[in-house]
Amino acid sequence: MALAPPITDLEKLKTHPALASLLDWNPGAIEGVKFDRDEMSIVIDRAHIRDACTLLRDHREFAFEFLSDVTCVDWYPSEPRFEVIYHLLSISKKERVRLKVRLDGSSPVVESITAVWPAANYFEREVFDLFGIRFSGHPYLRRIMMPEDWNGNPLRKDYPVEGYR
Repeated sequence: MALAPPITDLEKLKTHPALASLLDWNPGAIEGVKFDRDEMSIVIDRAHIRDACTLLRDHREFAFEFLSDVTCVDWYPSEPRFEVIYHLLSISKKERVRLKVRLDGSSPVVESITAVWPAANYFEREVFDLFGIRFSGHPYLRRIMMPEDWNGNPLRKDYPVEGYR
């Protein structure tokens, strides 16, 4: 059985509850959307990520109360270079949504969402350690996997295979 092609037209997807509530709140915060294999991905402007997360967490209809992961992708040499990805789950509705924030390689900084979900603390520290993404407002942003004196961020695509010498 062939897979259905992904839908990226905002007009076709605006009835999805999570996307509809974000559009009602601030249509300018949405940079893009993709629905593929029954999964919704919404690209959010980096200035609005914490507010968008708060809205989705507190929504009375579906409440994405669980942050299951924060991760990152390095699209080097393309710009914007980085995508920080937030995986949210609504346990009551058994629905998932993925929020993405795109960041330039020259200024990879995004607001921390630890005030929304305290569990983001360790996820953000891991992304900071391995990719060098800074999370402004994070309560304790320091390395979590690599030694404190480690030079560089090993999951960046321009990181030397054998490390810096």
